[in-house]
This record gives sequence, C-alpha cells and structure tokens, in this order.
Amino acid sequence: MLTKARVMAPGPTEIPPTVLAAAAQPILHHRTEEFRAIFAEVSDHLRSVFCTTHPVLMLAASGTGGLEAAITNLTVVGDTVIVISGGVFGERWAKIAEAHGRLVHRIIVEWGQAVEPDAVAAALVAAPHAALVCATLSETSTGVQHPIQAIAAITRNSNIPLAVDAVSGLAVGELRMDDWGIDVVVSGSQKGLMIPPGVAFISLNQRAWKQVDAKAAPSFYFSLRQAKAKLTEDKLPDSPWTPSVSMVCQLQISLRLIEAEGIEAIWKRHELLARATRSAVVAMGLTLFAVSSPNPGVTSVYSPEGIDSGVIVKKLRQEWGISIVGGQGKLKGKIFRIGHMGYCDRTDILATIAALEVVLSSLNVKIQLGNSVAAAQNVFLTS
Repeated sequence: MLTKARVMAPGPTEIPPTVLAAAAQPILHHRTEEFRAIFAEVSDHLRSVFCTTHPVLMLAASGTGGLEAAITNLTVVGDTVIVISGGVFGERWAKIAEAHGRLVHRIIVEWGQAVEPDAVAAALVAAPHAALVCATLSETSTGVQHPIQAIAAITRNSNIPLAVDAVSGLAVGELRMDDWGIDVVVSGSQKGLMIPPGVAFISLNQRAWKQVDAKAAPSFYFSLRQAKAKLTEDKLPDSPWTPSVSMVCQLQISLRLIEAEGIEAIWKRHELLARATRSAVVAMGLTLFAVSSPNPGVTSVYSPEGIDSGVIVKKLRQEWGISIVGGQGKLKGKIFRIGHMGYCDRTDILATIAALEVVLSSLNVKIQLGNSVAAAQNVFLTS
C-alpha cells in the first residue's frame, strides 16, 4: 500500500520543500562575493534565532562537533568541567571532556527529571576552580527540558562560564542567550533549523571569548578564534575552511521562513504541538515519561506493559510511514519518543496520533479509537 513518509522523530526533522529545492541549485564557489553575501545574510539571521548580538560561528560538522569545539577552546588538559548528566546528551558533554583529558565533576540527575538549580550552585561550591559548566537545554533522550534561565542566573554570578547544548532546543524552546546571560550556545542544523545534518553553530559572549584567549588551547580545524577572525573581517564574512556550501544556501531559505514566522511564535507553536501530543497520549491510557519538565520538541512515553517500544516504532514506520524513535541507553525498549519540532504542524500531530492508536490496537492494547485524536483536537480548538 502506498504510504506517505512522515518524520516525527526528534531529529533529523522534515525539511520544507523550498529548503529542499535550494540544495538542487548549481554549486557556488565559496570564495566568491555571491556566496559570501549569502554567508553574511545567514550569519545575521542566526543572531536573531540565538537571541544574541554576538557572532554565531558555523562549523562543517554535526552538533557534536560544536560541543567538542566548546570543550577544546574554553578548557585545557587537566581543567575541571562541571557537567549536568541526566541523559544521553548531557553525558555526551562528559565523554567529550574526558576524551580530551579534562576532569569531570558530574551533577547526576535521574533520567526523566530536570536538574535542580540548587544542585548547580552546590557544584560551583564543590568545584570552585572549574573552567566550565556544561548543560543541555533539550534532553531529547528523556524528553526533559532543563531550567537554563535559572542555571544561567547562578553561573553568571560566578567566575565559571556556562555552555549550553541547544542542538535540539534552538528554534524549538525558549532560549535567550543575551538576556539570560548564557556564555556559550551550541546548536546543530537538523532540528529546529530545518536543514539536513552537517552544520554546527556556536556563539560565545565576551566573557567566554576572554577565556578562549586566556586558555589559548591548541586547535586547528575547530579553532574558534580562526573562525571568528574570518567571520568578522572587514570584507564580507568568510570561513577559514571550506563551508558546507549547499547547506548554507538551504539555511538561507529556512532562516527566512523562521524570520517570517517569528522566533516567539515558533516557541509558542512548539508548546502547542507538545501539549496536544501529551494530552493525546494520556487519553490513550499511556504514561508520560517526563512529567515535571516536559520538552516542547519531543514527547517521551512509557511503552505499554509487555511490549518492547521498538516493536511500536517499527510497525508505525513500516505500516504507516511515520518515523518515531525508541529509547536510548538504559531506556531502550522501555519508552518511545514522538518528535514535534521544526517543520511540523497540527496535521502531523493528528495523523501520528491516529496511526499510533491503530498500531497499539493491533498489538492488543486496549484503545478506544478516536479518544486520543479528540484530546489533541480539543487542545487545538481551545488554544
């Protein structure tokens, strides 16, 4: 049977048709005024998405490359890094730091829970000579959103900068780099920015740049100082290395779409989609995994008793063309996750929920068909 593919995973996300079309255009040489003008427009629009006046650097890498660049430019071997570890991506900060010879002071957070800001304050006291605090805005492995604004209020009164992984949170959940006093924000291309994987973004404020200069950590391809020098030189902005040319052209189009909708409207849209999804899941008789601080970009759900979540994921994709994902790490087989970020609208939610009802019914889960769809519809009607 013909099925239309829908990507309802927490990244990579679906790509708008106009953005897809941009990749089909003839390649541009990256050392031309034509491409540099696009690079300049993209660089300017990225600041609005990051809610910052500081430059946003683009690296030809996945979001993980941006995280590594933050560690290797702001710290040196032997430095202590404070990491909020409450899921796969929080722990990724720690693994990167340890791989580069940094010492890690972990703030252990139960999976499915958000960190308590007081725990960050306590860590600053316990590790007063730490060089960096690493946090995650959107922990997509658990469906949690951490209280970054409250954490930033603590770290900005210390001597220790705060770096935030916003790979799956940027242009999804509220994030105000300058107003909140965040020192470093890292993101990636394949989530809220609605282009394929392959570009990492990183922005640093003045306090963070001072630390980069003071540490003078050895780096070549991921040298943020080189990237900043080329981006801010007198002629049109440039990159020290070959950029992802076609993806930057796609980003030009996606950022125009983001600017047209407005970043605050985008935050509200994601909150609406998340509320509708959570209401539908509860109406289905299922249990949410992240309850106290749910993420606007992904909803995490316990699999019904006796059913491996991988079975649900596989049937939904093979029989209905809808791609969601299962749990990661210790949650594998226990939860499934529905993404609703980037190029996602209300119809996508209704289609996913309706198909999920059918899949669960086919697995002998007692579902009253239509109840969960109605719950989502009521959220849309009353919002």
